[in-house]
Amino acid sequence: MTFSALVATGLLAAQPAAAADPVGYQNVRINEVTSSNNDTVELYNTGSTAVSLIGWKMSDDSFSPQSFTPSASTIPAGGFVTFDSPKGLGDSDKLVIYTAGGAVADRVEWATGKAKPAMARCGGDGTGAWVTGTTAATFGAANASGCPTSVPSASRVRINEVTSDGSDTVELYNGGTSAVGIGSWKYVDSDTSHSPVSVSSSSPSATSVPAGGYVTFDSALGLGDNDSLFLTDGNGDSVDSVTWATGGAKPSDQRCANGTGWFQTSTTATLGSANTCSGGGGAGGQTGHLLGGGGSLTSGCTPEAPSGTGSAPAGTSAWPGGLDVTITDNVCAFTTSTGPEGRDVSGLAFDPANPSVLWAAKNKNWLYKLVKSNGKWVPDPSWSATGKQIRFAGGSGQPDSEGVTVGGNGHVYVTSERDNADNTVPKDTIMEFDPAATGSTLTPVHQWDMTSQFPQLDTGSKDDANLGFEGVGYVPDSWLTANGWTDPLTGAAYDPANYPLHGSGLYFAGLEWDGTLHVYGLNSDGTFTTFGTVSTGKASVMDVTFDAGTQRIVATCDNTCGETHTFLKVNAAGAIVPDVTYTNPAVMPVDNLEGFAIAPTSTCVNGSREAVWSDDGVYGFGSGTSSYGHALYSGTFPC
Repeated sequence: MTFSALVATGLLAAQPAAAADPVGYQNVRINEVTSSNNDTVELYNTGSTAVSLIGWKMSDDSFSPQSFTPSASTIPAGGFVTFDSPKGLGDSDKLVIYTAGGAVADRVEWATGKAKPAMARCGGDGTGAWVTGTTAATFGAANASGCPTSVPSASRVRINEVTSDGSDTVELYNGGTSAVGIGSWKYVDSDTSHSPVSVSSSSPSATSVPAGGYVTFDSALGLGDNDSLFLTDGNGDSVDSVTWATGGAKPSDQRCANGTGWFQTSTTATLGSANTCSGGGGAGGQTGHLLGGGGSLTSGCTPEAPSGTGSAPAGTSAWPGGLDVTITDNVCAFTTSTGPEGRDVSGLAFDPANPSVLWAAKNKNWLYKLVKSNGKWVPDPSWSATGKQIRFAGGSGQPDSEGVTVGGNGHVYVTSERDNADNTVPKDTIMEFDPAATGSTLTPVHQWDMTSQFPQLDTGSKDDANLGFEGVGYVPDSWLTANGWTDPLTGAAYDPANYPLHGSGLYFAGLEWDGTLHVYGLNSDGTFTTFGTVSTGKASVMDVTFDAGTQRIVATCDNTCGETHTFLKVNAAGAIVPDVTYTNPAVMPVDNLEGFAIAPTSTCVNGSREAVWSDDGVYGFGSGTSSYGHALYSGTFPC
């Protein structure tokens, strides 16, 4: 119901003029609510710009819209705002949030006891499934710590696509492993004068959604511009929702990635099948924009279409940072003399001591020191405007350089999975380079060869040999000891003094073969200590980094695992285990994005810091798009 309609029915007092709906209002979502104690509500901004909450109101299922007092008058991008309900919220109730202009921003409903201790979005703030938390409420912070370890099967059903171009069709997707009955489920739009309509009355055959399958139905309520769709189960609990502004849902709004990501306006509807998310616009609900790019391909720069696309792990959460992403390199910036490999940029690592420097490893034995110039990452001309070639110890071979990290001594460590001069044979090594060394070719200060530990890669096949060390991350001893990591070799708390030659931290090498991390102490005499493996829960690992900001080890996988980043912690038993997994921002292409790095917190501005991705194939969204021929993408991650 519009603001003027509310006035006409006497639900609101007349005012001189209705305020305009603020830009990005549809990105403000109810994120958590409790109907006990103070009846507190939490809002979360999924968008990339701050939104004013001045003049906003709320109602439940019995009282008219009331003003509320938020903890802040503006909700920042990726931020939280809380308020206590001006009226009591009951056991079986609903909550509707209105903008100052009267538009419905979001709505949630719950049955008896479901908002105690809290109803919270789980699986991604602002976009996850509604679940009753199993621990105390998490107001003002991410919901993950208050969510159950797994969401109920019904909560795996998501609104996956919606159109408002006349057909007004809704698609549901079941991301779970068992069918979910929806015969008693209902839906409603943003018009508060409308009563919910059963899904079965709109589509009599829509009695259940099969595991991994779809159900579509035409809305009996009509869907328009500046509208919403809210889905509830047979108990009256909210399942999912989407809100879009003018022009959204035409031709359709789709979750990108399919079933898990943010909503994005697409140029082509894909009802009844997986979302392609073609056209990536910003007019719909929780969307972002892909900015920049363009330019003509140069000689020797050959984009390569992605391969090996797979699904994201169960329980993956949406990207927690800003939804806008910028193409942040020049077209064909990494073309070299070793073949048509302008496409091959893999590992990325910020220099902790100098966060204005980003190191990049290129598959065909090249290393780049990158700095920002006019908003783009470019080779540092004072180091080498064309990158430096790297060799194995003794100056031989062509390392298939994949991962890169900066050690506690300031040296750059690079992994190689084979020698490209003999690419059917694995050569899984970690090489240490001194970035202060002069000359256009670098040879290792030290080199550690772990090839014998991976006989499964030595089959005579270049494909198997290419599944070795894909990423590496330096993890400081101080983090391992402070978090109580148990040394697998002793069964006791890790004591760095037991390993006097290893320096100040350990190195976690990611194996593409099976997604495991292999932990090493790299000794100054050229030997190494093996501390066993860590499971990431993923099929592959393409990059590894330690992020001091989140105090987590991050294992990245490209389209093989649905473009995801798994953050690992030390648990109460002293083991390193997965904590949370995030997808990429929805506007990014689904490519072989093999490199990922998060800037140190010292670079934070307005609560965000830079995140950078590298596309191993510089393919982007394909020929003719602004991303074709580009390797680097820049977004934001919370501080």
